[in-house]
Amino acid sequence: MSWLEHRVPPPLVGLVTALLMAWFSGGPQWHVPTGVDGWSVLLLVLVGLSFDLAGLLAFRASRTTVNPLRPERASSLVTRGVYRITRNPMYVGMVFLLLAWGVYLAQWPALLLGPVAYVLYLTRFQIVPEERALLLLFGEEYRAYMARVRRWL
Repeated sequence: MSWLEHRVPPPLVGLVTALLMAWFSGGPQWHVPTGVDGWSVLLLVLVGLSFDLAGLLAFRASRTTVNPLRPERASSLVTRGVYRITRNPMYVGMVFLLLAWGVYLAQWPALLLGPVAYVLYLTRFQIVPEERALLLLFGEEYRAYMARVRRWL
């Protein structure tokens, strides 16, 4: 199944995951969550967007590609800012957004299975191939970074 590597943009994987979560939970009820659920959704969305934005801004500041389908085009290795916490902040951000969606749907299977499926798919078909490409580009510098910073959190 290596033909799936770097074929599907991660945001699209996230969208498809969110749609499947809604479908498996019987569809969204389109309500405004209140109380603990409402605050949980809001907090998870804010954390997710913060990771996404911090990752994007760090890439822009380093003037390297943000295209996840072409990691071999990276012009610099970004290890500052949010990249000191996780090697994949934009993917971590999407996991938080999927968790928020799962809380909103109020269905345990969607809350648990959606983010787990996203992490498993992305690790196999996006992150591992990205790591191979970055090892070829940046060698020992990237290997040392991998030893210092976790893939997820």
